[in-house]
Amino acid sequence: MPDSNPVPSGYEPHFRKSPVTDPWEPLFVRRDGGALSLGLRIAPTHCNARRLLHGGVISALADNAMGLACVMQMERRSALTVSLSVDFLSVGRIGQWLEVRAVPAKLGRTLAFADARIEAGGEMIAKAAATFRIVEVAADAA
Repeated sequence: MPDSNPVPSGYEPHFRKSPVTDPWEPLFVRRDGGALSLGLRIAPTHCNARRLLHGGVISALADNAMGLACVMQMERRSALTVSLSVDFLSVGRIGQWLEVRAVPAKLGRTLAFADARIEAGGEMIAKAAATFRIVEVAADAA
């Protein structure tokens, strides 16, 4: 029997694991040029008491996607969040596909800036922006 909620084309299992996002697995990733999208099927574990997608999940995934979108273009670098802004525009519901599409806006030597568009079921439910402090990663840690 085919999956009634398949993962959209172009997504693959997320390559980067984190104790913060582990409870929300499975997470998926898609790369499109300089953009990076994280996706998941909204489940009860992603929701608040009203069974709507929790703002903390949106914020954490937006932060993750924007930071990764920046560092993937900067070899042997890492990003530490300096500021994160999220505007919540609508709600996500159980069963909908959530996509957090992040695009670097400016990559500098010590700072990087990124924007994200967050959609659930194809509707924009939030937008985010972040500033990251860029740090070198030691060769033995890479």
